[in-house]
Amino acid sequence: MLTISALKEELTSPKHILITTHFNPDGDALGSSLGLYLWLQSKGHQVTVVVPSEFPDFLSWMPAQEHILVYPKDPQTADSLIAKADFLFCLDFNHLSRINAMENAVRNAPGKKIMIDHHLAPEGFEDLAHWDSHAAATAQLVYDFIVNRMDDRQHISPEIAACLYTGIMTDTGSFRFRSTTAEVHLIVADLITLGAPNSKIHEKVYNSATEVRLRFLGYCLLNCLVVVPEYNTAYFLIRKEDVNRFDIMPGDTEGLVNYALSISGMRLAALFIDRSELIKISLRSIDEIPANEICSKYFNGGGHLNAAGGSSTASMEEVERSFRSILPLYKDYLIE
Repeated sequence: MLTISALKEELTSPKHILITTHFNPDGDALGSSLGLYLWLQSKGHQVTVVVPSEFPDFLSWMPAQEHILVYPKDPQTADSLIAKADFLFCLDFNHLSRINAMENAVRNAPGKKIMIDHHLAPEGFEDLAHWDSHAAATAQLVYDFIVNRMDDRQHISPEIAACLYTGIMTDTGSFRFRSTTAEVHLIVADLITLGAPNSKIHEKVYNSATEVRLRFLGYCLLNCLVVVPEYNTAYFLIRKEDVNRFDIMPGDTEGLVNYALSISGMRLAALFIDRSELIKISLRSIDEIPANEICSKYFNGGGHLNAAGGSSTASMEEVERSFRSILPLYKDYLIE
């Protein structure tokens, strides 16, 4: 197995390095990947970021995003880069199934695999894990990797700081989730000291909605929201015709589930989206309500205690019935 000290020694000479992250990259996935990319580049390595799908427009301002290779656009080039990489950094996921069509190429790649992640129950595909399920974001772990494991804070540029700040900000819900510890605030303060333009980042991420996205949000709040007051639960049902009507793009449903949880008294929220081949499911909860357990047991997924996801091949009606039948099983959590 690879060790941190051995990796540190290996990285003293130029290497071919590939960075990848999960399907439908979010702010933490992209922020941690681009932050690490810029740091490795500054050390003289040949680095490529390959993502398994497109990323949201509200992240298109991020430093070095123009160099990202989207796997479906050029799988042959991507597979070649994967095969010749000395090291493959796998960020913000711990099961290779999360990279979809890239799974086999990465699994069979001869290079050493380094996983940096904060999700529960890792698969164990990696040669080295920098993993902590208590971390607020993978970007937090990338900061720790650079500053504490590689002892190289001095090479965190303002661009790297901006990427890592974005990852932590988005995965903590702008620092309001319970994962936002004193340590997280200290790291964020250091990233601001190092040049992360915090107010500009917030504006670019949260105040860049398109007119279509706002109209879609209004439509969902009016037509797709279901409240189950007896179990302090609310959820959205986004059907295929809704997706087609608004031409939903990656990122357009980001944060939608939180509106259901923001209703006074709600303790569990869900978002169900018909993606044709699958119903995609996102759960959010408060306190000790185990969103990850619900997704793992019933919806082929997992995640964190209060934020998890899954999927189902059943119809939307069947998924809704299944979800509602689960609620009585968690009544001790849901009913205060």
